[in-house]
Amino acid sequence: MIIIGIDPGTATTGYGVVELKDSDMICLDYGVIETSKSLSSSFRLDILNKELLSIIKKYDPQILSVEKLYFFKNSKTVIPVSQSKGVIIMTASRENVPVYEFTPPQIKLAVTGYGKADKKQVQKMICATLNLEEIPQPDDAADALGVAICGANILKKPF
Repeated sequence: MIIIGIDPGTATTGYGVVELKDSDMICLDYGVIETSKSLSSSFRLDILNKELLSIIKKYDPQILSVEKLYFFKNSKTVIPVSQSKGVIIMTASRENVPVYEFTPPQIKLAVTGYGKADKKQVQKMICATLNLEEIPQPDDAADALGVAICGANILKKPF
């Protein structure tokens, strides 16, 4: 079973692809989809759609898990990130990929066993879970792998 995890953003959207084999998780890919601030929001969303569609077609996932908008300190970013998240959900839906949303505490709990874990703890557990030698960079990609691990837990035992 293949799971894509997404950390939504406008300038940078992280993605992580994991495969669940029995009880083992294997990292297949991770990275970021970047868009230039010089482009209009419509072009940026179109790039996000096309790049994510390419990833979905390449890996043929059984689910896509995405970080749920939980709390925003900066009200200027909540709307663009919400638009990105809408494009992510629409893209997955058009490819008949079920979407699951998880809050940051749910993701932290799934990765570390503690819903208030700090970023370093989460990154170390991502490496341990996926047998990675180094913490994935940039942080958006590492975060997306955490979202994918959380999604993989759904396939192991539904909530």
